[in-house]
Amino acid sequence: MNTYEARNVRNVLLAGHGGAGKTTLLEAMLFASGRITRMGTVEDGTTVSDHDPDEQKRQISVSLAMAPVEWKGVKINVLDAPGTADFVGDLRMAVRAADAVIIVVSAVDGVEVQTEYAWELAVEEGLPRAIFVNKLDRERADFQATLDQLVATFGTQVAPFELPIGAEHAFEGVADLLHETADRYPSGPIAQESPWPEELHAVADPAREKLIEAVAESDDALIERYLEEGTLPEDDIVRGAKEGFARARLAPVIVGSAARAIGVDRLLDFIVEEFPSPLERPPIRVTGPNGDEERACDPDGPLTAYVFKTVSDPFVGHITMFRVFSGRMRPDSSVHDATQGADERIGQLFTLVGKEHEPVPEVPAGDIGAVAKLQHARTGDTLCTKDRPVQLPPIELPEPLLAYAIAPKTKGDEDKLATGLARLRDEDPSFRVARNEETHETVIYGMGEAHLGVQIERLQRKFGVAVDHRPAKIAYRETLRGKAKGHGRHVKQTGGHGQYAICDIEVEPLPRGEGFVFEDKIFGGAIPQQFIPSVEKGIVRTMAEGVISGNPMVDVKVTLVDGKFHSVDSSDMAFQIAGSLALKEAAEAAGVVLLEPIVRLSVVVPEQFTGDVMGDLNAKRGKIQGMEPIGGGKQRIDALVPQAEVARYVIDLRSMTGGRGAFTMTFSHYEEMPAHLAEKVIAEYRQAREEAQKR
Repeated sequence: MNTYEARNVRNVLLAGHGGAGKTTLLEAMLFASGRITRMGTVEDGTTVSDHDPDEQKRQISVSLAMAPVEWKGVKINVLDAPGTADFVGDLRMAVRAADAVIIVVSAVDGVEVQTEYAWELAVEEGLPRAIFVNKLDRERADFQATLDQLVATFGTQVAPFELPIGAEHAFEGVADLLHETADRYPSGPIAQESPWPEELHAVADPAREKLIEAVAESDDALIERYLEEGTLPEDDIVRGAKEGFARARLAPVIVGSAARAIGVDRLLDFIVEEFPSPLERPPIRVTGPNGDEERACDPDGPLTAYVFKTVSDPFVGHITMFRVFSGRMRPDSSVHDATQGADERIGQLFTLVGKEHEPVPEVPAGDIGAVAKLQHARTGDTLCTKDRPVQLPPIELPEPLLAYAIAPKTKGDEDKLATGLARLRDEDPSFRVARNEETHETVIYGMGEAHLGVQIERLQRKFGVAVDHRPAKIAYRETLRGKAKGHGRHVKQTGGHGQYAICDIEVEPLPRGEGFVFEDKIFGGAIPQQFIPSVEKGIVRTMAEGVISGNPMVDVKVTLVDGKFHSVDSSDMAFQIAGSLALKEAAEAAGVVLLEPIVRLSVVVPEQFTGDVMGDLNAKRGKIQGMEPIGGGKQRIDALVPQAEVARYVIDLRSMTGGRGAFTMTFSHYEEMPAHLAEKVIAEYRQAREEAQKR
């Protein structure tokens, strides 16, 4: 593929709800441009961008893909982002690499939750937004209802630039409101242009009037002229539309059917003519040793590139996809990864067309490229020159909250599992891995069941590690109900050196959060000074293992009051065992209660779901702490809820609100667990211990 100057490059992100047709739209773009000779389908797993086996199996996009489309001398780098909430990490990272966003909306389903989320991300990044209303050829497709919903959701900046000709199965073309032409598609993806037919004027003329008003309102000079003359010349309308879109004051609505390639050539024309080039994007802000600075799109400037996606391959290593904001990336050159603080050697550069690699001689400012086998670069990193290191601001990703405990099915695969998890973590920053030392589990955290399911399948397919998984254990705590005394006796006499240690302790509970206190009240040398730390060590070890449930014991004061020793048979280990036995006896006498972690849950939902969510939280033993409107027709509900009740809340809330709810969860404190629930946890622990002993 040729190298393109920045003025002839467009970087476009396709975003929207799952099932709106983004992947099919990219397929239609490639078909209309002549890049492919036959359109594949998502159902058959034959599209260019859904090439991953997980995508073909599930028939949804689970990973960001890209393909360049060459159209009328312009290179359009099209990024196809997943539309499922579980894979928002890829969408979030791709927004920074794009210069404009096309929100794809189904004319059958209308505005859905990921439509709103994608729009909000584009607004945060200050990117121009166009809307492609897709599937107008489907049964129950309703353009006017979809347009009304778009205006109600995103405001009056939403302006139709086109109208459909025909409806549902009779959909045959597009009416251009800017140029007053009608484009029909009797055969193939290229339109046949003609003037508006008479019957179209009744609908199109009022729509064109509204478009002129919307264009005029996006520019102060145009609104004055419009108010004076009552209309605008076509040149002013076209120029005003482009400037309003570039400043994100106008959201053009384009119509079509990706599956039948209707309107796709017009969309490509619109991208070439109206979408901003990288030269028109404001300079990016970066942070260097001397503070913040701006870097414009200049191929002769210092290198500044952003890694927006890495793909792990067990044979090739990482495939790194990057956007160059300034300077140029050349093969066989050295770059500095400012995020990792490491140098990288650049090999062959290429552009990705789905999974295919096409070599390119260089990647200049404004363009997007890829490279294989970088050792250190990860998603979100900044690549630059070593003499002028800078970093782009980090991107905040949603916290993954669904947790699975995993373990390899085959013994000896622990190293392979660790390697695979590290590679997947590099590929997807919204995927988290942690080792819980309390529950002795390797825990993976994701955005939902589909997200974790895909990662588990990739572990086996890419790295040859099959794993068992289950919901991660909750880290409970034990504490004492009251005061008691305990006697620890460890006396054994066999041939040779024996074991002799006796200690007496008193225990009592402490207030929540006080931890552990050990007090020595030995007098008269009942236990020699060198063995007193041994008693404490044995008590601390037993507290870490728990007495009744395998969970750590907390908030306990232990007082060592008496004991006995033997001048020959006493030892450090003997007094550790005696201290452990004494604590177990004292705990049984005092009574042990189970504490459960309480989390602070902050839930944001549309107002119509407030009652349902509050009822659900009450049913989960939650305590509502407050509720307040936050604008945009949404409410925030704050509650304290047992962690065990909301371990899978990411799924519950999505089901309850149709995906329109969001929440954050932070640890608050521990509270005593209801007796009937504690008994269940203890019984499960005892059963697991018995099974382990049998094995």
